[in-house]
Amino acid sequence: MHLGARYLGDDRCEFTVWAPREERMTLKILAPRSRACPMERLDRGYWRATLDDIPPGARYVYHLHSSGQERPDPVTFHQPDGVHKPSAVVDHGAHIWQVEAWSPPPMKEFVIYEIHVGTFTSEGTFAAVVPRLRDLKGLGITAVEIMPVSQFPGRRGWGYDGVHPFAPQNSYGGPEGLKALVDACHHHGMAAILDVVYNHMGPEGNYLHGFGPYFTSKYRTPWGDAVNMDDKWSDEVRHYFIENILFWFREYRFDALRLDATDRIYDFSARTFLQEAAEAVRRFETESSRRCLLIAESDLNDARLVRPPEQGGFDLDGHWNDDFHHALHTLLTGEDVGYYEDFGAPSDFAKACRDVYAYDWRFSPYRGHRRGSIAADLPGERFVVCSQNHDQVGNRMFGHRLRTLAGFEAAKCAAAAVVLSPFIPLLFMGEEYGEETPFLFFADFQDEDLREAVHRGRISEFSAFKWRGEPPDPHDPETFENSRLNWGARGEGEHAVMLEWYRRLLQLRRENPLLGAVEAGERDAGSLEAEKIVWVRRQRDSEETLLLGAFAREQVDFPFPVPEGSWRKILDSADAEWNGPGATLPETISAPETLTMPPTSCAVYVRQ
Repeated sequence: MHLGARYLGDDRCEFTVWAPREERMTLKILAPRSRACPMERLDRGYWRATLDDIPPGARYVYHLHSSGQERPDPVTFHQPDGVHKPSAVVDHGAHIWQVEAWSPPPMKEFVIYEIHVGTFTSEGTFAAVVPRLRDLKGLGITAVEIMPVSQFPGRRGWGYDGVHPFAPQNSYGGPEGLKALVDACHHHGMAAILDVVYNHMGPEGNYLHGFGPYFTSKYRTPWGDAVNMDDKWSDEVRHYFIENILFWFREYRFDALRLDATDRIYDFSARTFLQEAAEAVRRFETESSRRCLLIAESDLNDARLVRPPEQGGFDLDGHWNDDFHHALHTLLTGEDVGYYEDFGAPSDFAKACRDVYAYDWRFSPYRGHRRGSIAADLPGERFVVCSQNHDQVGNRMFGHRLRTLAGFEAAKCAAAAVVLSPFIPLLFMGEEYGEETPFLFFADFQDEDLREAVHRGRISEFSAFKWRGEPPDPHDPETFENSRLNWGARGEGEHAVMLEWYRRLLQLRRENPLLGAVEAGERDAGSLEAEKIVWVRRQRDSEETLLLGAFAREQVDFPFPVPEGSWRKILDSADAEWNGPGATLPETISAPETLTMPPTSCAVYVRQ
């Protein structure tokens, strides 16, 4: 069943809404001609009305007789005046797509670039992103991931407090602006990924409670009652969110969706929402002859997310692997508080490179119990890794990026570790040139009590990390302004060097398949704990590559970790070309040898 205001052409529109507790429902058209229209009751709590004289842009609300309230459509496609105001009819067939015959690159070729639309440019709109896509393509990016854009309160926000899942943010440019951005990504040969949120809804402007049991008190979340995925009436709630998934693929032509915090989708059904969603997407792929990907975020290290159904899996296409980030971050920064308590040894990072999860049913001191599952047999293209993303930067008290925390040499090492990983690399906007402006948490709630609660909540969240000071006020416009990228820095000093470093790394990944995502049996990694050396080795037939990383704070001598063969160096972060301290590794190596590396440096060798 299609939900929302489905425009049928010739100023005719079909309105469908789910409100199972209502005894009667009235659709109120506010413009261009005001009128009240009773709706017909259908099975399972749905209501429908089909009307003439409804042009695109017509404004409407639903009158809930049980409460006497008038509310926007729970499936609104456009909120031109914000979360609280009337909904607007959208003609999705009106957009003229410039790129029709489009196939995204296979996932193993993804290099993902995550952006926040509001701070990526000074204008903060979908349209303003478009001119910069050429630069991203030239860098070597193959997929652009957009942080959530579903309508949220005000003009400033991360997007995770969205309350209208089908309506692109009005201040960014609304439906037409988002379609044009997706079209432009495809024009430049890049896949388009959208971050979507199904584990909670924002508090301000969330009127779903008035329409039906979209939430359940059966489970509690950090945001209150959980989304109702397995309680009474959950079939229709699941339908609502699965329709949303298909909507982004069908109407906006996204190539992939990143599913936020799937571990917070509480669902103990024998057939979970995630499984049902994956099945629906597979059917849509068959019908549309398109490849559509689902990439999950999860804190559970649960390989079932990406295993096929015959192995008891959920059949998703990939998921974010935070263990890789945490293990790398602790080596580069020395931080050991909060969840970083579980990491810090070179062997942790080596294990994440080899086995995917550093914690694969291993005891976690921070959590006080074992966590994770075995994923060492799975291909690298199933896992997305990074050294920075919106969470890991923005959920620091002062939004500091890795370049600020650990310095230039450490940022270069992080770049090599991610871009040349055996997995799918993700870059967070600005990291490619060593951006130093912070990415802070910001919001634009209007309710004063809510604003204060959010501010207090942020302070409480940081207690485990023992950071000193008080975070910037999320609702101060300066907090938002201070988070904008300084795009002009790309061509200056060390920023320009960093940009070329990333360009070279991405070129190597593109030209040598062994420096990209590989199969489980083709990757290996190990460490020298005392020397703080990590090596990542990949082998296919007679070809072989070796990435060496030195994480000590001083120059270190160590035995070459590969006992046989002859090797040629193709990249060294310590070279003067990259503003390094000077290379000490030989151009060629015939094992066994004792090598010397400068502090916090890395190099790449290929077998001759």
